[in-house]
Amino acid sequence: MLDQILLLGSIAVPLAVSLSFFAGWVRDDEWVVKLACLGFGFPCVAGILLFIKFDGTVDGYCFEILYEKMGLQELGITFHLGLNGVSSPLFAMAGIVGLAAGLAAVFSGAKRLKLYLALLCFMQSGLMGLFASVDLFFYYLFHEFALIPTFIMIGLWGGRNRRGIALEITIYLTLGALVSLGGLVALNVMVDAPKFDFPTLSQALSDIALHDSTQAKIFGLLLLGFGILVALFPFHTWAPRGYEAAPTPVSMLHAGVLKKFGLYGLIQIGAPLLPEGALFWSPWLLWLALGNVLFVGMVTIAQGNLKSMVGYGSVMHMGYCFLGIGVCSSLGAGSAVMLMAAHGLSVSLMFLLSASIQRRSGTYEMGQMGGMAGKTPILACFFVAASLATIGLPGFGNFWGEFGVFLSLGEQPSHRIFLGLAALGIILSAVFGLRAVARIFFGPQSEELTAHENKNPIRDLGLTEALPAGLILAALLLLGLWPRGISDRINKEITDRYAKVDHATLSLFLPPCCPVPQGGEESNQTTPLQVSPPVVLEPEER
Repeated sequence: MLDQILLLGSIAVPLAVSLSFFAGWVRDDEWVVKLACLGFGFPCVAGILLFIKFDGTVDGYCFEILYEKMGLQELGITFHLGLNGVSSPLFAMAGIVGLAAGLAAVFSGAKRLKLYLALLCFMQSGLMGLFASVDLFFYYLFHEFALIPTFIMIGLWGGRNRRGIALEITIYLTLGALVSLGGLVALNVMVDAPKFDFPTLSQALSDIALHDSTQAKIFGLLLLGFGILVALFPFHTWAPRGYEAAPTPVSMLHAGVLKKFGLYGLIQIGAPLLPEGALFWSPWLLWLALGNVLFVGMVTIAQGNLKSMVGYGSVMHMGYCFLGIGVCSSLGAGSAVMLMAAHGLSVSLMFLLSASIQRRSGTYEMGQMGGMAGKTPILACFFVAASLATIGLPGFGNFWGEFGVFLSLGEQPSHRIFLGLAALGIILSAVFGLRAVARIFFGPQSEELTAHENKNPIRDLGLTEALPAGLILAALLLLGLWPRGISDRINKEITDRYAKVDHATLSLFLPPCCPVPQGGEESNQTTPLQVSPPVVLEPEER
């Protein structure tokens, strides 16, 4: 019962705090800060505790909460929460990043702080609900809950040209959300399952498979909608501009957590439920993902603005996640989940540290900095560690995710060209990451920074800034030094769900004379095995 309270409370507590701020029930500034810390702290504690208590030997979902009488049960929609091997690490990551972003917001000194924290708590509630939802309707609804504060906060507290950028993001993300919703509705209509949730749809499609052309159309809708939301090339232009204009906590939550919505949907819904559709779109997805890695990576190198560089770098590394999904294998999907968790931590840490650098230098322009390592050694250590994590250095969680993606690309001979090109992304990451370290912290101090320092003495990180940065860095190091902490549960869940995907991929790439491996004690347990051929029905025969 306690586990269910933690799961539900991770959504309800920040929502209650947000509504109390909106209603004007809390007016004292001290209580506003205390309640905001509760609103961000409870999901973090709940996420970590449920991550630790998660039973990886159980098939399906743990800590389930099911309430069917929502008034929508005739449509197959129920309030159903739970965590499985894929959502559990992402749920914990969302809690950790949320607390770090919340602490950054509390001590940001923003104008209209109560409204600022109310919107951020509302966003945090949606993020936790997104990964906890088993029902697809609430999975989509919680995403919209988290998305709305993004538009408002960029428009009210954003940087230059914030209103135009807020409008651009609204158009892009609304379009992506509508297209992805169309794909989800089409899937539900074609399957005609009694419930609109992950297990029911999976069970229905294990008995009755959709025709290949139908799968390709539905997966195409999901890929287009989710691709826009995750900034898949060439629909990526909104993301760097938005992150540069957004307040730092919003950039942390959106780039670190909310942007995983589309990737999570493709891994949990798209590929396992529509394996033939995933294979049809696989070549297109792989080439577009390389656009993120190579094209956006080169654009990142050209950036002189620190926050813009972090934004473009975030979009670039989404390409590796898409490569893992595009391979259409359990190894690729599992590696993408690992990378999603690590990327969420590392990019949020980069945005957090970028704001700390801006407060000390008075600018985000790296050409107007230099020589800050001697004045801010703690900040320099944090930034170097975050940059190395982004590059994918061993010892950080990003390394294991990218390494697994490379292994999955090398499994099939036809994918090795993508492996060679994707490996160039490591060089691009090293160039812009290490160059930023050199320009900001080492070398001669710029005249602009000297003039700024004469008016505003530069001090190192204080406790209020080091605490959220240390929280994220500790999680990154734990993930890098003990990857089995999440890889075992991911592998079990992905292997079970991707049986049809792996079987379809093997059938496609093995020569006709080579039979697809059958199940049994002698077979490789890391590669899901052949299943009984399902009955194929055309849509008009249903």
